Amino acid sequence: MRIGLVNSGNWRLLAACGLILALALPLGGCFGETFQRGYVLPEGALEQIRLGASQEQVLIVLGTPSTVATVSGEAFYYISQRAQRFVAFMPTRITDQRVVAVYFDKNRRVARVASYGIKDGKVFDFISRTTPTAGSELSLVRSILDSISHARIGLPL
Repeated sequence: MRIGLVNSGNWRLLAACGLILALALPLGGCFGETFQRGYVLPEGALEQIRLGASQEQVLIVLGTPSTVATVSGEAFYYISQRAQRFVAFMPTRITDQRVVAVYFDKNRRVARVASYGIKDGKVFDFISRTTPTAGSELSLVRSILDSISHARIGLPL
């Protein structure tokens, strides 16, 4: 008579489960990576930027812009992109692109704040919930979004 909880049939089952577990654990790190590039907008930062605020106040709240434009007035642009790789060793897919634009008047006071992204294939302002009309502002934002969507640098392997 054999006494014990584990017989030869159970040993095989335990060994198979152990092997599956040992193989599955390293693969756990192979799924779902998110990459944030560029500017990371602090929570509630845009709400702190009021119309009429000075450039210095914007720099204190948002920090140094990614780029500055002086086309028909001065503007600060904060550029960010979020990409995701669902499985390791697979290419990344861009899930979100944003350009936060702070426009200043001739006295260097905030005239308007916009948060541009792509919605339904078009440049969209998520603050005013409008699609900007054609012009130099739209061309600049479109070129920024196009250039960051085609860039594939800086991704960790």
